[in-house]
Amino acid sequence: MESQVAEIVQHTGGAIGNAWLMIAFPLVGAFILLVFNRFTNRWGHLLGVAMSLASFVVAVLAFFELIGFGEEERRRAVHLYEFIPGMVDMGLLIDPLSICFALLITGVGSLIHIYSIGYMAHDEHRRRFFSYLNLFVAAMLLLVLADNYVGLFIGWEGVGLASYLLIGFWQFKPSAATAAKKAFVVNRVGDLGLLVGMFVIWTTFGTLTFQGLAEKITPGTQNGTMLAIGLLLLLGACGKSAQLPLQSWLLDAMEGPTPVSALIHAATMVTAGVYLVVRSGAFFFPEGSGAALAVAIVGAVTLLAGAIIGCAKDDIKKGLAGSTMSQIGYMMLGAGLGPAGYAFAIGHLITHGFFKADMFLGAGSVMHGMNDEVDMRKYGALRKAMPITYVTFMIGYLAIIGFPLLSGYFTKDGIIETAVHHQPILGWLAVIGAGVTGFYMSRMIFMTFFGEKRWADDAHPHESPLVMTVPLMILSLGAIGLGGWLVLGGTLYKFLIPAVGGNINEVPHFDFFSTPGLVTLALVAVGVVFAWMRYGRVAVPSVQPRGNFLTTFARRDLYGDALNESLFMRPGQWLTRLAVFFDNRGIDGVVNGLAAGIGGSSGRLRRIQTGFARSYALSILIGAALLTGALLFVGNI
Repeated sequence: MESQVAEIVQHTGGAIGNAWLMIAFPLVGAFILLVFNRFTNRWGHLLGVAMSLASFVVAVLAFFELIGFGEEERRRAVHLYEFIPGMVDMGLLIDPLSICFALLITGVGSLIHIYSIGYMAHDEHRRRFFSYLNLFVAAMLLLVLADNYVGLFIGWEGVGLASYLLIGFWQFKPSAATAAKKAFVVNRVGDLGLLVGMFVIWTTFGTLTFQGLAEKITPGTQNGTMLAIGLLLLLGACGKSAQLPLQSWLLDAMEGPTPVSALIHAATMVTAGVYLVVRSGAFFFPEGSGAALAVAIVGAVTLLAGAIIGCAKDDIKKGLAGSTMSQIGYMMLGAGLGPAGYAFAIGHLITHGFFKADMFLGAGSVMHGMNDEVDMRKYGALRKAMPITYVTFMIGYLAIIGFPLLSGYFTKDGIIETAVHHQPILGWLAVIGAGVTGFYMSRMIFMTFFGEKRWADDAHPHESPLVMTVPLMILSLGAIGLGGWLVLGGTLYKFLIPAVGGNINEVPHFDFFSTPGLVTLALVAVGVVFAWMRYGRVAVPSVQPRGNFLTTFARRDLYGDALNESLFMRPGQWLTRLAVFFDNRGIDGVVNGLAAGIGGSSGRLRRIQTGFARSYALSILIGAALLTGALLFVGNI
């Protein structure tokens, strides 16, 4: 029997009733660190960590309180205050979907905060960095906990602001400043889609609250309107989650400090689009609507594009960025399959948060020991010099390629199997993407930790301090066992039903020996072997080979920037120049010409003012004669 989304119950008291503290703690931390400035330099980083951990504690308490209710009562609304009279009040929605995100954001986010103590130890602006991290976490929590689209949008924009500040944190680097502006501008395109979608929702249904929409959306709602809303929300999701065609900002965002990359890619910003699609499922799945298919297509195309880009990157962080783009594509593909794919999409989002944060922070650990070098061609043989980083990075690597029984094996293969069943073409494209993932991730492993050392003379690789390696160990544990716990027995699927719907009698069964699963494993193995033949068995050149057309295509991010420049930037420049020309020669020309004409006429008329009475008498005589003649002429007519 198909289960409907549970009704929302008003809640007061307890951890859920005080869930606003999840947002308040990091927000207060950011406020103190920014307002009190240099006075907090000595202990500001500790305050930032404490605020994030406090938020995590509230999230854990709220989670246990939530599971204490019956399944039909696990959607709890917390009213905060009257916000926009006649439109929406500010409130929070604590349900299985939002609490999953809250636990991920605060849990992984806190580990990233702790790691940053060591990574940013010598940065003179460390206090400001932690204030931005706190702001980022607070904005993301508002995004996923708000019970209406207005609150979601405020958090959405807050995340955009925090990402701008963090990506451009080292603003003395022109590349970092440019990357921050690029991320900000590209995301504004997606934000416009979300904003217009909200306008259409309000115009059509008269409400922007999730509870109000659940009551007003009926099977009789026009599919055209639902399709329009779905596509507008998808545009917003593409911007935040770096899906085609709004993916161009993601790789450049690597200019920020590595903990920023981990926070954006693992626990916060890029997951926002997946949350938006799943939370707005009613707009994507009316019968006959093509919005859900559009989501699945975008996800499938993006997962292949990201994997191809990852194959040609020598910058370890940009290789991982291409991987994120690809893995979010898998999540979007799952989200486009409805309740059958929601659990796998959210499950992959959670496990990805652990193994991708593990690898990004592992890359930061490598950089920490290699004088901030990011070029993998200048690495090699680091497994002995950095054993903890190597082992934890390997665990993340095995999880992302879908090694049997690790987290990614269950969640990603679950998406693939569901996609093959519901959208066969897209499902088999995802299988191919998994094979490519095996290649580019193995390439990264072989170039970084194996082979001969290719270090610079002044490089002295060493293991990072415990404040950096302990978070790696904890994240690697999640990368090992979290996927099986979420997927086997339909644990996450059953938990999410009150929030997203589903069929309790048809819990997805993970098949260890399904045809798509076996083909996926075979292709992954082929990718690993091919990577070993290219980068493990033979010496890796220290200078990047020229490569063929396909290699150049991948190195240049599939010419995404060139396409944007041709389609948008240059036409925009010409449009701007045309507008300036029209303003100067048209509008200003008319105004200035009229003023010059009046001024010239006034100058000529001034000449008849001679000051002689006889001149004025003659003028009066001539005027009187002309007037008399005109009257006689009119009288004769």
